[in-house]
Amino acid sequence: MSDWKPKFNPWIIAFTVMIGTFMEVLDTSIANVALPHIAGSIGSTIEEATWMSTSYLVANAIVLPLTGWISSNFGRKNFLLICTLIFTISSVFCGFSTSLSQLVFFRILQGIGGGAMQPVAQTILTESFPIEKRGLAMAFYGLGVVVAPILGPIVGGWLTDAYSWRYCFYINLPVGIIAMIASWYVLEDPPGLRQKTGSIDYVGFLLLCLWVSCLELAMDLGNTRDWLENQNIALLFMGAVVGLLVWILWELSHSSPIVDLTVFRDRTFSVSTILITVFGGVLYGSTTLAPLFLQQVLGYPAYEAGVAVASRGVGAMGAMLLVGPLMAKVDARIFVILGFFFTGVSNNWLAAFPREIAMSDFTWPNIISGIGIGFIFVPLSTIANQKIAAAKIGSATGLFNLMRNLGGSAGIALATTMLSRYSQSRHAQLGVHISDLNPALAHYQAALEPQFGERWIAVVYNLMRGQIAVLSYMDAYHTMALLAFGCVPLCFLLRKPEKGAAAGGMH
Repeated sequence: MSDWKPKFNPWIIAFTVMIGTFMEVLDTSIANVALPHIAGSIGSTIEEATWMSTSYLVANAIVLPLTGWISSNFGRKNFLLICTLIFTISSVFCGFSTSLSQLVFFRILQGIGGGAMQPVAQTILTESFPIEKRGLAMAFYGLGVVVAPILGPIVGGWLTDAYSWRYCFYINLPVGIIAMIASWYVLEDPPGLRQKTGSIDYVGFLLLCLWVSCLELAMDLGNTRDWLENQNIALLFMGAVVGLLVWILWELSHSSPIVDLTVFRDRTFSVSTILITVFGGVLYGSTTLAPLFLQQVLGYPAYEAGVAVASRGVGAMGAMLLVGPLMAKVDARIFVILGFFFTGVSNNWLAAFPREIAMSDFTWPNIISGIGIGFIFVPLSTIANQKIAAAKIGSATGLFNLMRNLGGSAGIALATTMLSRYSQSRHAQLGVHISDLNPALAHYQAALEPQFGERWIAVVYNLMRGQIAVLSYMDAYHTMALLAFGCVPLCFLLRKPEKGAAAGGMH
């Protein structure tokens, strides 16, 4: 197998696997700018519409531990084709959805199909290129992964404004067909790959699905049902905790666990996993807040909101192009520390905006946020796996990405919950000023009553609601900033990476 060479040029193979990967990564951001339109179309609240994002992330992560076993038993080419088919068909049905339950169900299927596409594509790239060119191949892969989130909000905003939010999903149909045709003709498995590896740890996988699903449902439904004050939400959280504990005990005692949890014995991996979980929460939480703030508070159309948010991808691309050459010379922990610092600064910057701002004012804080993403993504993945044995890399990578996605799901739920809770507290805070004893209110009455009559109080109330919305987003961004800054001290618990360590776990 070491002497095997693919029939096609490796760069043709790289372009082939990048088509599907680009489509999958694009889909993680393309629908965010369409959230208000989706909520209005299917008759849900904004908080409920975000379930389509969280359900996708969780389904995406759950399938990761199975990728190695399925590839060995059925072949990587077949596995990638099946994943692309599931992703493409479920994308079309997402566009057809007429209710929230339908949309969430098909997003789960979409996440199952998309979850394995990136790691399988990375493995195919590694096998297809000679050792001396693998770094260049992974740089090409990383560039595609970074460009897709830049285009996602722009394409999603344009499709939503020009046609409908449904085309954010329909667009995957032609791309998916091209990806499947190209993969069918170009890709091939190296000899000796397909071999039976024994039965999979079905119990471990079912337990993983159980506790993750309970946690996901609790986070999605908690905000609308008063969290632990609601018996069903409390039971879901209890199910998540008990399921997690049983899963841990089962995996530690099983001879061939679906995930090798002993990787957590390594301090650096454990700290890195905590950091990537918080990073996922801040990243996806702030990504959810930005288009909502631009559209709901500032009144921008979806396309312009997408353009404003896309500047984050420009910063991420620049940072990753800088990080790649410097990682061999600079301690990777410095990049991670700077990454969390920049992430905190960008969120603090966004929290300081007044209501009357131009869309261009969002450019710089989003670029700074993108730089933070680029400084964290590759270096932290590299540091996490530096002391993990080769036989356990698969488990480590699966866990690393599982926790990042769970953190992202929690971040989205946290963002919507914060908006709701901060809005309530700000309403109570500002509402006390609507009083006959307030001279400022009397001044407003004198100015507005001649024009609006008895409706002058409604005008004042609408002004207050606008101010409450601005303050709520400011509070939410401040919280995201604190989470990011809080990770900086944890970075000092990471071991110094060895020179020449290769990046791993990028998904």
